[in-house]
Amino acid sequence: MHEVISSVGIDIGTSTTQLVFSRLTIENPAGSYRIPKITIVEKQVIYRSKIYFTPLISATEIDAEGVKRIVRSEYAAAGMKPGDLQTGAVIITGDTARKKNANEVLSALSDLAGDFVVATAGPSLESVLAARGAGTDKLSLDNKTVIANIDIGGGTSNIAVYQRGDLRGTSCLDIGGRLIKVENGSLTYVFPKIQALAAEHGIRISVGDRADRGILYKVAELMAAELAASLHLCPITESHKKLYTNDGTPIPEEPKIIGITYSGGVADCVYGSDIQDPFRYGDIGVLLGQAIRENKLLSSLTLYKAAETIRATVVGAGAHATDISGSTICYDRSLLPIKNIPVLKIPAEDEKTLESFKDSILRQLPIFYTEGQLEQIAIAFDGHERSSFKAVQELADAIIEGAKEVIESRYPLIIVVEHDIAKVLGNALNFKMGNKKPVICIDGIPTASGDYIDIGEPVAGGQVLPVVNKTLVFNT
Repeated sequence: MHEVISSVGIDIGTSTTQLVFSRLTIENPAGSYRIPKITIVEKQVIYRSKIYFTPLISATEIDAEGVKRIVRSEYAAAGMKPGDLQTGAVIITGDTARKKNANEVLSALSDLAGDFVVATAGPSLESVLAARGAGTDKLSLDNKTVIANIDIGGGTSNIAVYQRGDLRGTSCLDIGGRLIKVENGSLTYVFPKIQALAAEHGIRISVGDRADRGILYKVAELMAAELAASLHLCPITESHKKLYTNDGTPIPEEPKIIGITYSGGVADCVYGSDIQDPFRYGDIGVLLGQAIRENKLLSSLTLYKAAETIRATVVGAGAHATDISGSTICYDRSLLPIKNIPVLKIPAEDEKTLESFKDSILRQLPIFYTEGQLEQIAIAFDGHERSSFKAVQELADAIIEGAKEVIESRYPLIIVVEHDIAKVLGNALNFKMGNKKPVICIDGIPTASGDYIDIGEPVAGGQVLPVVNKTLVFNT
């Protein structure tokens, strides 16, 4: 089997909105008598849109019609029609994700193409998407080390840490290039947290002040220093803790970060830029990039080149890799089909003990919060080392402890295992929870953090479920 499909990625961020069209070649390398295993064998970005400032009606509302006009014009420029696209991704990120009509915008845009991954990315999920787009996960695996990616946008800086390819922590700070805006030589906007940070160090800045490059560079230096503190390169102060988005928390102190990548709109200024006008973009993004590049603590880390900078969050779209679940599965048919479920993947290292297995779930759950509420998720892991009846029972206990928040939510408990233990594990979960919580437990499906899955209605007489694993495709 050989097939070429077209996809689109649409990223609506705090500062910018952009589209990327890709052509994906998929093949089934399995023989005629084996279960299909469809994989992407080639990916090619065929069109990159202009980068637009995200249109807003007010500080709390996205200009949905403005966004739609951008999308339609870029479809035309790319020579694409909605019917030409088999798949795609629409992601609203950064401060824009908190606008009051974000979900309505997503819903409207998802009709412009095929089977979209549609997500309002909370700060932690955005950190993961940006880091994968930057190639940080792959760099950490290839170099067998610990690398952090800082995605510096207009309103936030999203951090994700990877150790040998596994996600180890995420965080987000209210530090970004457009938190101070400049127009006609004057300050037109100063974010309160940044104003307070400056005042704490004896720098007074207010709307209406003249845009003094020297003063604003000192503020940018303070912001860069706070990013260094967020990576535990220096002590964290009480005032530093106030900079975390939505009262979030720092990344764990361990593992110690060795290397760094940068993505987001400010990243090009970090890696080096010949931009002479510090206020070229109507903000302090250029100055912030320079201050980060010159910060001694951040410079002490090994700098890796990101695969993508401003386009890191989504440079491709949702590529469908369709699998068939194993036949030893457990599910509630009334819940199916179910679509666009983000995957919480437990790294192999965390599967070694039940305690680390449970802790991995608890540590990652905040990634899937949107405005303080847990989204529907699927908990995925390998499961090869837990095949005996006793081991599966213990595994069920660890899932119940770690996924207590999921169990107490309105969503079903979805478990995706690669090894062939889903039926006995699902039965154990049902028994231990007194059949009071809907459970979908499937196996035979490989996944990764940042993936989304669809689970279809049963086929083959109800023996198996079709599963679409929608991996966001990044230009790595």
